[in-house]
Amino acid sequence: MGRRHEGKYLRFCVDHVREYNRSYNYFDGMGDADVARYQRETVTGHRPTWKLGAYGTADMTAAPRPSIRPGRLDPFGLFGSAATRAPRAPKRAVGNAARRAFDTLGLDADATSGEIKAKYKILVKRHHPDANGGTRDAEDRLVEIIKAYRYLRGAGFC
Repeated sequence: MGRRHEGKYLRFCVDHVREYNRSYNYFDGMGDADVARYQRETVTGHRPTWKLGAYGTADMTAAPRPSIRPGRLDPFGLFGSAATRAPRAPKRAVGNAARRAFDTLGLDADATSGEIKAKYKILVKRHHPDANGGTRDAEDRLVEIIKAYRYLRGAGFC
């Protein structure tokens, strides 16, 4: 039947439903501010929301945001030039087990984390039993690849 009459229904034939719908206005009796509020709340499904951001507000004009000061280190290289970035960590010592794991994956010892993960994904797809008709050789190679990757991940290389 309409707003504030939830659960109550009028039973019409199709012609009378069309006539009723032409004259029906859900917002009848509501002010402009109420209609605007209803439309804003429709975006979130009429559920409560909370402000986001460092200061608890999503309004960019509410408070000035702190900025990166000149000369301050930028460890991720997002705001400054190479001169303001933090120095790289020294290379890790690669032991025999890590060297064997890198060889199993077909990588150099100075491979980055992203390179290790990408190569692992490629090799797993290539040597998976489903991709090789279940051959024993592919399965054994897959086990070696998984062990090598787990070792490198546990040792902090990726």
